[in-house]
Amino acid sequence: MIGVDGMVTVGVYGFDADSFLRRLREADVRLLTDVRQRRGVRGSEYAWANSLRLQAALARAGIAYEHRLELAPTTELRRLQYAEDARQGVGKRSRRELAAGYVRRYTAEVLARADLAPLAAALPGGGRVALLCVERDPEACHRSLIAGRLAEEHRVAVEHLRPL
Repeated sequence: MIGVDGMVTVGVYGFDADSFLRRLREADVRLLTDVRQRRGVRGSEYAWANSLRLQAALARAGIAYEHRLELAPTTELRRLQYAEDARQGVGKRSRRELAAGYVRRYTAEVLARADLAPLAAALPGGGRVALLCVERDPEACHRSLIAGRLAEEHRVAVEHLRPL
């Protein structure tokens, strides 16, 4: 199992920089694993979550950072989800769940090929690993699929952090 306390997932939407870092500290996160393909977020209110700014803030907070591009959805998969969002009339920031076709393809094309063992290795000194993407709700984001696979195959305890 990861660390003593398991793993958390967290999105960007709904947080500001201070509340985001506070939630990570409260959850005893020691390593943030970024699973975004494009490490930027549109909108000035989320400029803090763009890669370089986020990495600098994490470093000041004593939280390590890594980018796991191999766990990010491809552009084609993202377009598949966006098409389903459009069909349902929901925006990325208001999506509540992933499309079944997206889940099926992400699982087969990305997760099935990914080596999750390094994420399932224990952290020295305890603490938690956080999987980061942008969506507020884990059910609307591929990070929940990664977390589910870790829980199933590696018995990792997972908590999903949301804005308060």
